[in-house]
Amino acid sequence: MPTTVHPKLRVAAVQAAPVFLDLDGTIDKTIDLMAQAAKQGVKLIAFPETWVPGYPWWIWLDSPAWGMQFVQRYHDNSLVVGSAEFERVAQAARRLGIWVSLGYSEKAAGSLYIAQALIDDQGRTVQTRRKLKPTHVERTVFGEGDGSDLAVVETPLGNIGSLSCWEHLQPLSKYAMYSQNEQIHCGAWPSFSLYRGAAYALGPEVNNAASQVYAAEGQCFVIAPCATVSKAMSELMCTDAGKQQMLRTGGGYARIYAPDGSPLGTPLAEDEEGLVVADIDLGMISLAKAAADPSGHYSRPDVTQLLLNKTRREPVVVQQSPSPLPSPEPESSATEPVAA
Repeated sequence: MPTTVHPKLRVAAVQAAPVFLDLDGTIDKTIDLMAQAAKQGVKLIAFPETWVPGYPWWIWLDSPAWGMQFVQRYHDNSLVVGSAEFERVAQAARRLGIWVSLGYSEKAAGSLYIAQALIDDQGRTVQTRRKLKPTHVERTVFGEGDGSDLAVVETPLGNIGSLSCWEHLQPLSKYAMYSQNEQIHCGAWPSFSLYRGAAYALGPEVNNAASQVYAAEGQCFVIAPCATVSKAMSELMCTDAGKQQMLRTGGGYARIYAPDGSPLGTPLAEDEEGLVVADIDLGMISLAKAAADPSGHYSRPDVTQLLLNKTRREPVVVQQSPSPLPSPEPESSATEPVAA
C-alpha cells in the first residue's frame, strides 16, 4: 500500500497598501507582489480584504452624505469577475506558476460585494465568494452573499477556504467551514488602524487572535493577509486632524498560523510593505485533529447541530412559460350514410 504523501508548500500573506481607488494601478501592484512571491518559491499568495481597489475607509470617518464624493470612483474601480483586469491576474498566475487568493470589491451590475477569488497556477478561477454579511457601516456600500459562499474547495494544494474580516467572529459560519475539512484558510483583513485606542475590538490584538483561534479551533493553516493605510490614502480621506486620529497610517499585521495556533513566518513592522512567508506541511493537521476535531470526534450532534443552507440565492428567477397544449381536432360534421 503506498504511503500517503501530504502536500508541503510555501505560502505568503500580503502586507501592503493598494494603489487606492485605482483599479489598473492595484492590478499592477498585485502582479508585482505575485512575482516577488514566486521568486521566493511561494505556491499560494493571499491578498487582503477588498485589496482591489482598497477598503472604503470613508464610511467610518463621516456621514454617508460626506462619503458620497467617493462612491462613483469606488464603483468605477471595483473589479468585475471575468473582466480584462481580472484576466490579467489570472494570466499572471499562470505565467508565474502561483495560486492566488485575491480580495476585491466585486462590481456585479449595479451592486458591490466584498469578495474573494481563488485562482490556480494555470490561471483558472477555482472559486469566487462573497462576504455573507457586511459589517456595520459596510452595509452602506456592499450587498450580502449567501450560503453557497461558505465553501471549501478541494485542490492539489489541499482543501482551501476563505473568509473576510469579522466573518472570523461568526461562530456558525466558522463551524460550517470546519465541517468541510478545511486545511488551508485564507483569512483576509483590512488595516488595523481604525479607531486605535478607542475601539479595542477593531485593533490587531483581537483580530489576530481571531485568526489564531481559527487555526487552533479548526486545526488548519491560516494565512491572514492585512493591508496598510498609506500616506496618500490618509491625505485623500483624512482632511482634518480629527479624521487623521480616527484612521492612522500603517496598521499592517499580516500573519500565518499553524493548526496548533503557533505563529509562522517573520512579521513585518506595521508600516512596512512586503510578504510574510512560511513553509507549511499538511501532515501537521492530523496531529492537531487527534486532540480535537470540532465537527468530527469532538462534536456532540445529539446536543447541538448546525443547519447549513448552501442554496445560491438569486433575486430574479426566470421561469419559462409552459408550452401551450395542442388544439383539439375539430369534430367532423359529416353525416354517416344510412343503410336502406
